[in-house]
Amino acid sequence: MDWLRTARLILQPLTLADAPAIQREFPHWEIVRLMAATIPWPYPDDGALSYLEHIALPKMAAGEGWYWSLRPLDASDTLIGVISLMLTEDDNRGFWIARDWQRQGLMTEAADVVSDYWFNVLGQTVMRIPKAIDNPGSRRISERTGARVIRTEERMMVCGPVMAEIWEITASEWRAYRQV
Repeated sequence: MDWLRTARLILQPLTLADAPAIQREFPHWEIVRLMAATIPWPYPDDGALSYLEHIALPKMAAGEGWYWSLRPLDASDTLIGVISLMLTEDDNRGFWIARDWQRQGLMTEAADVVSDYWFNVLGQTVMRIPKAIDNPGSRRISERTGARVIRTEERMMVCGPVMAEIWEITASEWRAYRQV
């Protein structure tokens, strides 16, 4: 799996060594509350290690998922988030970023480079991304990149049932966006 780079970030494939940083940065209610209810809450002390051992790394090994840590270019030893691509129906991209790094456009950069990977390296023809309607920051990332809502449905999130949107962008729409 490739390392990726943006103007401000290095994206490194996840490893077991990332568990302590994920455990420190991820389990905060404002990060977790609008994520899929498959995430245990309260987050267990071994949550990050279990996630890596039982979900991320097996999917990476099977060629069914691609998971990267986000790291600032000027502090490449500092994990500030995770972004992933998955071959899961209606759920192809997911991400989170540590609280101190939010609202700086970093996740938009990461989403752009992994979306390029999805369409141009993996050769996928469509990307679908579920988002809680109450998560405007995540929704803005899809809006900026030309994705559109194809349906609304109730989904179970860590905080309970919420209305969610399924966003979609095709390979041709993505390439048109990237030409702009």
